Amino acid sequence: MTNKVLFELAENWFHQQGWQPFPFQKETWKAFLEGKHGLLNAPTGSGKTYALWFPIVLNYIKNNPDYRSKHKKGLKAVWITPLRALSQEIKQSAERITQDLGTQMTVGIRTGDTSTKERAKQRSTMPDLLITTPESLHLLLSSKGYAKLFKDCTAIVVDEWHELLGSKRGVQMELGLSRLKKVCTDLRIWGISATIGNLEQAREVLLGPATPQLENSLLVKANLNKKITVKSIIPQTMEKFPWRGHLGLHLLEDVVPIINNSRTTLLFTNTRSQCEIWFQKILEKHPEYAGEMAMHHGSINKETRLWVEQAIRNESLKAVVCTSSLDLGVDFAPVETVVQIGGPKGVARFLQRAGRSGHRPGKESVIYFLPTHAMELIEASAMQKAVLHHAVEDRIPYLNSFDVLLQYLTTLAVSDGFYPEEIFPEIKQTFCFQALSEDQWQWLLNFLVMGSQSLKSYDEYKKVDVEEDGKFKVNNRAVAMRHRFQIGTIVGDATISVRYQKGGYIGSIEEYFISKLSPGDVFTFAGRNLEFIRIKGMSAHVRNSSKRTSKVPSWMGGRLSFSAKMSELLRQELYTAELPKAKQSVEIKSLAPMFAKQREESIVPQPHQFLIETFKTSDGYHHIFYPFEGRAIHEGMSSLLAYRISLLTPITCSLAFNDYGFELLSDKPIDIQAILDNNLFTSDYMLSDLQKSLNSNEMARRKFRDIAVISGMVFTGYPEKGVKMKHLQSSSELLFDVFKDFEDDNLLYQQAFTETFEHQLEEGRLRLALERIDQQEIVWKQCSRATPFSFPIITDRLREKLSNEKLADRIKRMTAILNK
Repeated sequence: MTNKVLFELAENWFHQQGWQPFPFQKETWKAFLEGKHGLLNAPTGSGKTYALWFPIVLNYIKNNPDYRSKHKKGLKAVWITPLRALSQEIKQSAERITQDLGTQMTVGIRTGDTSTKERAKQRSTMPDLLITTPESLHLLLSSKGYAKLFKDCTAIVVDEWHELLGSKRGVQMELGLSRLKKVCTDLRIWGISATIGNLEQAREVLLGPATPQLENSLLVKANLNKKITVKSIIPQTMEKFPWRGHLGLHLLEDVVPIINNSRTTLLFTNTRSQCEIWFQKILEKHPEYAGEMAMHHGSINKETRLWVEQAIRNESLKAVVCTSSLDLGVDFAPVETVVQIGGPKGVARFLQRAGRSGHRPGKESVIYFLPTHAMELIEASAMQKAVLHHAVEDRIPYLNSFDVLLQYLTTLAVSDGFYPEEIFPEIKQTFCFQALSEDQWQWLLNFLVMGSQSLKSYDEYKKVDVEEDGKFKVNNRAVAMRHRFQIGTIVGDATISVRYQKGGYIGSIEEYFISKLSPGDVFTFAGRNLEFIRIKGMSAHVRNSSKRTSKVPSWMGGRLSFSAKMSELLRQELYTAELPKAKQSVEIKSLAPMFAKQREESIVPQPHQFLIETFKTSDGYHHIFYPFEGRAIHEGMSSLLAYRISLLTPITCSLAFNDYGFELLSDKPIDIQAILDNNLFTSDYMLSDLQKSLNSNEMARRKFRDIAVISGMVFTGYPEKGVKMKHLQSSSELLFDVFKDFEDDNLLYQQAFTETFEHQLEEGRLRLALERIDQQEIVWKQCSRATPFSFPIITDRLREKLSNEKLADRIKRMTAILNK
């Protein structure tokens, strides 16, 4: 069958649905059928799933002309999704095509949610089209005879590639693909990505630098100008001293008409605790929404999440309060409106969420921005510009993730074993390990066989045997079993499941929150007030309570930091505060009272200026710096400057930081001019100063816990019998100290420091920020009291010491004094 005839099949199908295929869909079909690899860049809700399922099915039809009467069983394509929640949606799209075109192809899902019975069935007969996650793909690679399973596979599609790219799951994917390129005789690799800044690099990471696949590939862009409208909810009375505390709840009544005027509204919060609080407060004030409103976040049990997703599709819910758990790809046609509560911290995340509304080609997306404090209106204004100019972030790929490589090599050793001389060139073809040296490779192989130099006398670290012909193989069943349980690169803080005493699973909460509760304490979770009874095994037993409470679980991942793009947009927007009114956005105009108050004591900085404020209160001497670079950068920069200042004057400081700036609080004044004269902001010696200033050992030690788990040095326990986080921490700390004292050239030990500086403290961005500040005119303002800009930073520090109620009272008193 010619490509022309195949195209007609596809186009007829589209016309039967009353649709017209987009040029980007046709371009992808053509490239795929010509045997090319590629990356498809398409916004959410544009029909990207059909752009790749179609050519996969058409290719099967082309190679099997008698496809209607005869069916050749076996795996033909694998679709990788980063989120389990998306798999049902993807399966339905595939089934519509396979059934309507009269093929006998079967579609199956294999994720962490797949039942043991279903997996066993798949082992004997694989579906033709398989939808799975990066972790489940590696689990398949750990099964004996995997090469036979994959040999007829013609396509691998990696969906939401931008989500995987800047993470270790992306590295896991690169390694999996490097193996499948060799195993499958006729394979096409395609990625699907929403817009990111470094699309060309994203394609190179997916296909491998300087590989035949990259040379025979193309980047397909869907140039669909989707209309996105951003509307800010502006408070009637503008606070002059903003603080991050009331979560924007004072604007709750402004959200109600938005919900009432839409079929379905998604309210996105940045953290799970904020999600819990908003859900509870809306129902408290508006009981009429009971039964028409739900909550969705990653810690709620699977049944509830699936029920909520289905209820959105059926239009039986008016509103859903959610977190990033509903960010990606799930296609909800009824969603008309999205409300973003608080700054989303990144442009890509904001656009992704906006795209959840009007999730159909050609439909307008509407997103409301609800600020949780006045300063966030600057972010709202920056977002408007970002949407207008299609400004997007880069995703930075990982390099030399030795922990992921060790896990992968163990996976191969668990299945059929591997010969190092065959696998080494495959690994060198990946982006992550393109610079892997022969010495590092030998070190990794030794590690698999003996554990590292300093651990070789302990048997538990010897996992892989070398057979007579040089094959590396795991022959110990217990080692193989433990390894399969631990495949994956997501290492969270240990979670404890929350269950009713009489049975019934509610969800999971991080261990550190539960450890602070005493029996009888009441907390809010999954929209219910629960009384804590006791911990039994890895479960917290609870019962429903009618008591009111202000305790809401907080999750460690809750504090997002600005992306580089977001920081840049925010600064540009802030600088417009000094322009004539006609050139300002509505949001910046509405902040006029706050800016006026700021100018009474200080200035609103201009593009060429860098602002430092100092003032004294009963707490001590406050020195506040405003780089507007995001929490992560401010954490590193505040430690660096505190260290440099301490070299000039013996002084102790406590640090506080937020997305806008940071504070050094000391018991005596610092002569700012004297330290500026000593090159305070130079980027020279930055790395060595950072290592001395931060407790970099402590940070690396925390990072090492994840590395120890991923590389398999530390076992996290069997399901339902997990190892407690404090035990994991102590076993990994023990290893860290052994390497520090006896083997500091250990690759995993060194990796902990590299990741701390490159990923946690974003060393590259920190250097650029210092170089920028070094070029600016530094304006030092000696103020008589706190300014609106400094207020959120100093109140954030109080949060550590006071309960929410006391904090609110204290802040009320402070604002009353400052407003006089």
